Amino acid sequence: MNVRMQPKTDAGFTLLEVIVAFALLATTVTVILQLFSSNLRVLSTSEDFVWATARAEAAMRETLDRENLAVGTSSETTPDGYTVETTISKVLETRTRELPLEMLEVGVKLSWSGVRGERSMVLKTMKMVKREVVGRI
Repeated sequence: MNVRMQPKTDAGFTLLEVIVAFALLATTVTVILQLFSSNLRVLSTSEDFVWATARAEAAMRETLDRENLAVGTSSETTPDGYTVETTISKVLETRTRELPLEMLEVGVKLSWSGVRGERSMVLKTMKMVKREVVGRI
């Protein structure tokens, strides 16, 4: 019987090398998926803020376009779940006392419920009006 012994060659990978390679691959895939999901969360949050900014600016324009601005606070809830709180107050009264004009501060606070809880944003501006135009609520 002619049995030849083949010389042992070190071709291929050991079981330990394969396990380490799979562990590295799994870690890399997990990190990439977490980055992707956090990116989607950021996009969703930024989309909420874009919509909220558009609604707050529309509410601000609507308030500023009124003929008779009344000093006070009003609040309303829109059908899509936003709460708009408008505040109009007199500012710089001592400086404008002698003038036929008054300076008003107009603030719009928009609140909504987001994925991460209650969110809100505030826009403020100033408007000069004739003294007799300013009313009270």
